[in-house]
Amino acid sequence: MESRGSVPARPVSYEGVWRFTAPAVDVSVPQARHAVRDLIARQGVPLDEDVAEGLLVIVSELVTNAVKHAALLSPELAVEVAVDETWIRVSVEDNHPYRPTALETDHGQTGGRGLLLVREITREAGGACDVEHTAGGGKIIWAALPLNPRP
Repeated sequence: MESRGSVPARPVSYEGVWRFTAPAVDVSVPQARHAVRDLIARQGVPLDEDVAEGLLVIVSELVTNAVKHAALLSPELAVEVAVDETWIRVSVEDNHPYRPTALETDHGQTGGRGLLLVREITREAGGACDVEHTAGGGKIIWAALPLNPRP
């Protein structure tokens, strides 16, 4: 956006950072997904339908992983959504020190593919994802997707 004279340019209406916490229990998975979906709609984030669906799958997978693997040491998790003009980033933070790794695809297993799915969705959209340690010894798993995905 342009700025005229001394009036600073304003960010677009959908830009911002939102954070909420939830208990690390199963019911938090659909609640987090619905909260993110409602936030996107309320803020008017111009997401391509496929990117929006992928983002909601990512939220479900990341919250599910925190509930399944971190709840013992981290009874609460945090979900953060950050949006700017070109990207939307979702992250899930917990206090468990274990840093997960994407497993190889094993078609005989019924689980264990969540991070592979997150990586595939972000790759297809032209985004990025990673795991970082927090200062308190926990971790943040995040995925960033472009608002306008590559063709």
